[in-house]
Amino acid sequence: MGSDPQYAKYPDLSLAQHIFTLTNPSSTEPLRQTALQKLQNGISEHKMAPLYRYLAHPTDGLLNAQGEGSSAKPSGGSRSGSVTSKIAAKLHAAPLLQIPWDEHLYEKLKTENDKEIETIQKEEEESAEKAGETEVQAARGKRAEFWARVGEKDKALSAYEAVFDKTGVLGTKIDIVLAIIRIGIFFGDRQMVKKSVDRAKALVESGGDWDRRNRLKAYQGLHLLTVRSYNLAAPLLLDSLSTFTSYELCSYSNLVVYSVLAGSVSLKRVDFKTKVVDAPEIKAILGDGEEKLSALTGAASSGPGAGDEEMKDASSVTPGTAMTAVNLTTLGTSNEHPTETEAPIDFTPLSGLVRSLYVGNYQSFFLALAAVEENFLCQDRYLYEHRGWFVREMRLRGYQQLLQSYRVVGLKSMATDFGVSVEYLDKDLAKFIAVDRIPCTIDRVNGLIETNRPDDKNKQYGDVVKQGDALITKLQKYGQAVRLRGSERG
Repeated sequence: MGSDPQYAKYPDLSLAQHIFTLTNPSSTEPLRQTALQKLQNGISEHKMAPLYRYLAHPTDGLLNAQGEGSSAKPSGGSRSGSVTSKIAAKLHAAPLLQIPWDEHLYEKLKTENDKEIETIQKEEEESAEKAGETEVQAARGKRAEFWARVGEKDKALSAYEAVFDKTGVLGTKIDIVLAIIRIGIFFGDRQMVKKSVDRAKALVESGGDWDRRNRLKAYQGLHLLTVRSYNLAAPLLLDSLSTFTSYELCSYSNLVVYSVLAGSVSLKRVDFKTKVVDAPEIKAILGDGEEKLSALTGAASSGPGAGDEEMKDASSVTPGTAMTAVNLTTLGTSNEHPTETEAPIDFTPLSGLVRSLYVGNYQSFFLALAAVEENFLCQDRYLYEHRGWFVREMRLRGYQQLLQSYRVVGLKSMATDFGVSVEYLDKDLAKFIAVDRIPCTIDRVNGLIETNRPDDKNKQYGDVVKQGDALITKLQKYGQAVRLRGSERG
């Protein structure tokens, strides 16, 4: 049994999402206004003077129009400029809603920051004189959390490293590295996140407890999602559903969205059914009334054929009632992170995507995919950058799933199945055929699509021939090198 997690409160990653929403051209005006209000409330509540200046200063604020066009750097420039380069500048557009600058508010926050850091400094000095190393470490930990709370990236990292170097408890070391990962995620520093994830994995493998192992799964899965490694992220995120406690990283509702999207685009059909379609944690959210009830009562089964006969025909994707995901692991237990704090999410498009793909209703699948792009991919800071790739890969998956069952398919018939024009389907398939993603040819004269999948034996034979040719080439080069060296000795 491990100790309770430490340093898990800051930074508040929801503020990074609000910053993204302000710069996102796909966000609606009400969403931007809500994000602005929540960002302002967060800055005031956490007394984030450094972040407020960095974002909103009228001369060099990175989310104000004047700041976007200015070559000036914010004072205190030792801090990394990751907020704009990793959050706002990715969109290559000025913010659609500026943060108003209030000089009086900034001075007030800065004064409060100075007083708080002086108090922490006095506490650390007194602990060094009168108390033991435990009290000194507690004061150092407060300093690190303070800088993480107010948005000073470099100072927070230095403070956490100082605490890490003086800490001997493995669990605390892991918690510190997880806090560093969250700072990297907040500022969009993927290189730092990657290094810190590897660092945390090494610590966990050296003897980390069960809870921290499971928390790291969610951290690693989210990082892999941001770098488009959906095939590696899917198993980690799906495994995290049943053991999720990392509420400082994201809400359970968001974890469900990330898990379903990653699984839908990367898992083979058999695994897709077992881990997504029939998973109790996902059925409890995306299923119909009976499926939700069976998942919540533990009656759902992921065995062969379980629930196939109950799969609904997702013939249309209409907005449903927004709801909050239910974490099955917390039912009947006390939880310091109550689910009522999560924003309700309408999972109808996501449910339609999963069901229509699995049952082969491709017209509904395309409609659901468009709805998922609009409601999820375009609104989330982790998904936005890869939305085009995701939609393309899901279209490819739909095409592959239909074509693998036929030797010859009518072009018009397939276009009707997907609810698109023949011209669109012809052009879209041609892109995938040209890069060998779909093994087929299009006979436009006769309006046919002919698949030409090689059988396993022919494929193995071709692979052996290619590998043999490569080996012979290497041996020939090696023989020439040996002969040349022999002639030099002679």
